[in-house]
Amino acid sequence: MAPPALHGATPVAGSAGPLLDRPCSEFALDPTSLREALAAISSPFWIEQGRVTTTRSDLSIPAAFVPACPLEHLGNPAFRSAHRLRYAYVAGSMANGIGSADIVEAMARAGMVGFFGAAGLSPRVVESNIDRLSRNLGDLPWGVNLIHSPNEPDLEAAIVDLYLRRNVRLVEASAYLDLTLPVVRYRVAGISRLPDGTIHTPNRILAKVSRVEVASKFLAPPPAALLRTLVERGELTTEQAELARQIPMAQDLTAEADSGGHTDNRPAITLLPTMLALAERVQNEQRYPEPLRVGAAGGLSTPASVAAAFAMGASYVLTGSINQACVESGSSDTVRQMLAEAEQADTIMAPAADMFEMGVKVQVLKRGTLFPMRAAKLYEIYRSRQSLDEIPEAERSGLEKTLFRASLDEIWRQTEAFFQQRDPRQLERAAQDPRHRMALVFRWYLGQSSRWANAGEPSRKIDYQVWCGPAMGAFNEWVRGSFLERPAERRVVTVALNLLHGAAVLLRASALRCQGMVIPPEALHRPPVSLTELEQCLTFQGAHG
Repeated sequence: MAPPALHGATPVAGSAGPLLDRPCSEFALDPTSLREALAAISSPFWIEQGRVTTTRSDLSIPAAFVPACPLEHLGNPAFRSAHRLRYAYVAGSMANGIGSADIVEAMARAGMVGFFGAAGLSPRVVESNIDRLSRNLGDLPWGVNLIHSPNEPDLEAAIVDLYLRRNVRLVEASAYLDLTLPVVRYRVAGISRLPDGTIHTPNRILAKVSRVEVASKFLAPPPAALLRTLVERGELTTEQAELARQIPMAQDLTAEADSGGHTDNRPAITLLPTMLALAERVQNEQRYPEPLRVGAAGGLSTPASVAAAFAMGASYVLTGSINQACVESGSSDTVRQMLAEAEQADTIMAPAADMFEMGVKVQVLKRGTLFPMRAAKLYEIYRSRQSLDEIPEAERSGLEKTLFRASLDEIWRQTEAFFQQRDPRQLERAAQDPRHRMALVFRWYLGQSSRWANAGEPSRKIDYQVWCGPAMGAFNEWVRGSFLERPAERRVVTVALNLLHGAAVLLRASALRCQGMVIPPEALHRPPVSLTELEQCLTFQGAHG
């Protein structure tokens, strides 16, 4: 018995039936015509007897249909609406201002959103960038990073004070191991009930997580104990606390897979579905008026990876490593060149400066730098010694000569001056705990190595700490031979729109495969193109169309 016709197609007398039943060779598609049709993402088309056509010539002839896939339709429309975006695309924050104000401004003006990389910077520097973004962007969407600082809780609290004082309405919460009072305070500040009965929360959080237990806390309402503390401190009323029990800590949760910087190296293909299932369970339990949303991050640097994220159900995609390689980033030209030469295997895990004593690691570039090996050596010494005085003289001399290029006593003096301004409590603890003093000295190297990289300090290139994930190597493979192979040509909006457009093309090609079509590989070969060329494939509708 012949299988039934697909999609209501009626076999023609003497034909082999629907497209799925026909030999592939009978429908030898012209790769050039198909490539052009797929690239025109706003226009639907049919494949009819091996021909690409925009109109059906005979409804009795079996045909494969490819719907339009405008970039504005990728991802969750509720996410785009909530954040007033044209595209469901986010440039994630990278610490020390690598996620620069230039990136944030470029994203906002293109209908996307970026987060300023506030982690590692002083409140004064963060505030100056908030001034700039507020002045230059007006009502356009933008955000700032809020990083978990378990070793510097006063700094985390001070940053939240700054955000509340300056009316920063969107933050990306990253590297959290648990919820803290400052992040809860930020979320619930100003909460109220509107005349129509809905709960209004002025402040929104995108929580970037890679562990289910942490994700569960961000998807749940704020902890009752922390809400009570805020009420006791007079920072929240009893009525506001009651309203806060009815909202999630984060309406938007980013499933962070194998990324640069803080990461658990989780594979996106398993992490994203897990987080989506978790969000569905929590939504069914809590019955939030606005359904929870889950985006994807980590490893997203090619059209195929972005298409896969959207196909798995991501509400939005978030990129990181590839933005650092763009000219707008707060890094140096030297680092951008290093990143442009990176391959997928050129990354490694190394001790993190901000969570050094906890053994937390970050993913960094290993090609062209000795930082990962030297940082690992410092952590090994920290694990095996109780103080700087216990380090054997020969080993100490080697550290002073190669890593620090100064005596450890001099490094301590610099460290002491730094924490006098940043967090004096660290010095009080160091006075009582020689091992903590050793950790602070070692953290001097870890912290400076990132700053040397950002500044392009030529005498310290061998010590550069460059946060980077395998996505960077995949990106370099994709753009090889195109204008984006050159670091000077890489701009965040050009990269973002090429990724989105390429993803839309691949999703349209997938629609053909689902109807039994075999697609010539040449039809999918489309290198990155300039914004001018992209405009021929896109239908622009303004900043927030």
